Amino acid sequence: MTSPHQPADAPAAKDPFAPTRLGPLTLRNRLIKCATFEGMTPDALVTDELIDFHRETAAGGVAISTVAYCAVAPEGRTDRHQIWLRDEAAPGLRRLTDAIHAEGALAAAQMGHAGAVANSASNRARALGPGTLPSAGGAPTLKMSVEQIREMVQNFRRGARIAVDSGFDALELHCGHNYLLSSFLSPLLNHRRDEYGGSLVNRSRFAREVVEAVREEVGTDVAIWVKLNMYDGAGRFGFGIDEACEVARMLESDGHLDAIEPTAGSSLLNPMYLFHGDAPRKEFAKAFEGPMRLAMKAGGWFFLKEYDYHPGYLLPLARQLRAAVDLPLILLGGITDRDSIQMALDEGFDFMAMGRAVLREPDLPLRIQADPATKSRCLHCNLCMPTIYSKTRCPIRTGEVPDPLPA
Repeated sequence: MTSPHQPADAPAAKDPFAPTRLGPLTLRNRLIKCATFEGMTPDALVTDELIDFHRETAAGGVAISTVAYCAVAPEGRTDRHQIWLRDEAAPGLRRLTDAIHAEGALAAAQMGHAGAVANSASNRARALGPGTLPSAGGAPTLKMSVEQIREMVQNFRRGARIAVDSGFDALELHCGHNYLLSSFLSPLLNHRRDEYGGSLVNRSRFAREVVEAVREEVGTDVAIWVKLNMYDGAGRFGFGIDEACEVARMLESDGHLDAIEPTAGSSLLNPMYLFHGDAPRKEFAKAFEGPMRLAMKAGGWFFLKEYDYHPGYLLPLARQLRAAVDLPLILLGGITDRDSIQMALDEGFDFMAMGRAVLREPDLPLRIQADPATKSRCLHCNLCMPTIYSKTRCPIRTGEVPDPLPA
């Protein structure tokens, strides 16, 4: 069974800047600002700076601005300063969604649990996983019991209710990059022998239960999509496109989703596979202190690999997912201009997600709409990546790094 909320566009309606449907929502165009942790929540609560960040993005012309990262439990954060969905956060989230709506865009909340990617030292809480894994915080993860898994499903349910009551129009459920739900999918990371491990049906059970619980909680007036890994960059022993296609088919048959956003890479094992382009190893080392800085200086070449950037660089994998399901897909990776947008449409993708390009130029969507010849000034240097620890930004835009392109 496919989603009851597939876009109703006629086949000829392929203008990326024409209004369209995503589940129950009417979008002003097909462009979505993808989730990129903003680093602007020092008390794990919304700040005026975060509101201004998303207001500017919304005013720049995207249809949806996605707020990242909204954890469903305090131990599920990659840093204790990240928002976690609780009653205390709701008033600020409402101010944030109101600001996005005032600019004519819709608001999405990226919900998730970081699992082994969580920083246990920063959170002062043990990271969780399908088994005992090395975590980003140094201490090994705690293997979740079945009871803890069921409680986590309820955490997602409660988080979804807080998000929707705070004005979010859409929810993105994070099932990528070896975060918690993604780690359960991985045969490399999940060695369980119960109903949540072993076969792909068992490894996908946690994610499917979360999606079902969230849909049951929020009803059909909210759009829900899953950010789903296609390949974690861990070689043939990790999670790959064949299993990703099977998981996508299961999620589609469950009938709870409005779309899938294919992604790739692993924040735990191979982060650069998501980004492609330059690997800013020196800048990452400077962003840390103590042992982490030394580790990054010594092993950054291994952890931060380099992959050649080209427009639509995730398309070869995403094309296989496109052939596997009928659900709308949101193409991520190398969407920066009218040509790459059109390429996605021609390949059968319904929406396009933009990240680094709108961090460099928040008004890029409006300028592309006004002049299809507009080219992005994003260099894919990835110097924005280490800034998540000190307020996410493009250092070229802020003047911290000289712009090699002529004005």
